[in-house]
Amino acid sequence: MRNILFDLDGTLTDSSLGITRCVQYALQQLDRPIPAADDLLFCIGPPLFESFSTLLPGEPPGQAQEAVRLYRERYDREGKFENRVYADIPEALTELREQGYSLFVATAKPEIFARQILDHFDLSSSFDGIYGSRLDGGLGDKGELIGHILQEERLDRETTLMVGDRKHDMLGARACAVAGIGVTYGYGSQDELTEAGADYLVHAPLAIPALLARLRAAASAD
Repeated sequence: MRNILFDLDGTLTDSSLGITRCVQYALQQLDRPIPAADDLLFCIGPPLFESFSTLLPGEPPGQAQEAVRLYRERYDREGKFENRVYADIPEALTELREQGYSLFVATAKPEIFARQILDHFDLSSSFDGIYGSRLDGGLGDKGELIGHILQEERLDRETTLMVGDRKHDMLGARACAVAGIGVTYGYGSQDELTEAGADYLVHAPLAIPALLARLRAAASAD
């Protein structure tokens, strides 16, 4: 392996506070029932339109689109920084770079927000490229996004892997024929990640470079 694609929410940062508050804000503005924050954790990972379609069943697609607009209204104002970097992520990224890996961000979050967040937490310099969805919804599907990164960066599928905490990350990796590492410290369960085809599971950020070091050693021994 030479190239590692990282999801953002639930993998690099714990963004649950900002995301759930923004979902609640959008529903409040639409005068809809407001679920508790813990009941909105499923919204972290999938494209926003998909999540609001679930929260607004039976309503015209335009309502979900309006909810996305309202969500982004608050998110751009304050929600994006209601966030924190997981412990040991900076150290894990440093170890991976010292091992010689090229690192990229691959998030369903709009790229403009992803860049602002990574700049805010001084993580941007750890990555060779930062990729996210477009504000019009393009590249919101993780498989489409991974394929886009492979093409743009001219990465070999056989030497690239995806690290993420939700099934969308693992399904996107499988769709693009790249390996997938599921992280269980985020928002997806071990069962979700396994069923979606994760090749490996890790339970803490520093376990990522440790796993890759073991795999490299095993490959060298063979």
